[in-house]
Amino acid sequence: MPEIPPSIFAINTMATDEKVAIYSRLIPEWIYDDLGIDRLTFEKDGRRVIDFYCKAHSRSVEISVKRDASDQDPMLYLNMADTLYQQIHVLLVVFNDMDSKRYNIDVDQAGHPTFLGTSSRNIPEEIAAMQAGLGPGQIRRGLRAFKNAVPTFEEFIDSMGHDLFLIEPLAYHNAILFERYGFNYTMGLQKMQEIHRQFMPDGQFHKLLNNENPFRRQNAWQTVRGRSWAIHDGILGQAYTGVQMYKRIGYDGGISTFPDAIW
Repeated sequence: MPEIPPSIFAINTMATDEKVAIYSRLIPEWIYDDLGIDRLTFEKDGRRVIDFYCKAHSRSVEISVKRDASDQDPMLYLNMADTLYQQIHVLLVVFNDMDSKRYNIDVDQAGHPTFLGTSSRNIPEEIAAMQAGLGPGQIRRGLRAFKNAVPTFEEFIDSMGHDLFLIEPLAYHNAILFERYGFNYTMGLQKMQEIHRQFMPDGQFHKLLNNENPFRRQNAWQTVRGRSWAIHDGILGQAYTGVQMYKRIGYDGGISTFPDAIW
């Protein structure tokens, strides 16, 4: 029998205190200690900094952890949902380094949301973010904490009675990162392998690289970030979609579609 209900929908039907107690297990212990957050009230300096969005009858949950209540961005954001096949899907997980500079790639120059560059783009901010070493979709430098958070996710999923969870990489560099942390592909493996082939010398994408476009510089094929920015800029001829990954509890998928990759 699972330790906790086997679906997010089932958890969300519980009393608020009960479901919050369950979802709080997804927050790594070091966050409470490093940020000085009260584990019972989810407050820091008397103000709430951890919020759970888990309405009854909903099949999703969102968790937002801020370093300070007045911060614009969360330090940790997690969005998970049930799938139609009773699996758990991590829709988005972000660890922001709140001491790093913010790049406003999430709004265009007219002030409209870009949805992280999927509906419109803020080119000057993207160039600045790229030059600072960020990947597409990043508003700040990451905390490099996802690897250490994977066991926390695995423990939670296992307690629900599942042996794996799904995740959808929003960009090429996300997929490569997930590979390193033991994820495998439910779909998109051949696509990722083909992307690698076409970025190699004599490949179709390699031939499209030039120093006239800041997102497609000639050496972009050599690094994960370089490729990801070129893909974000449209070098595939289509959006980066059709890639879904999974992590089986306690197992390393052993996949590498960009061997010996330089970040």
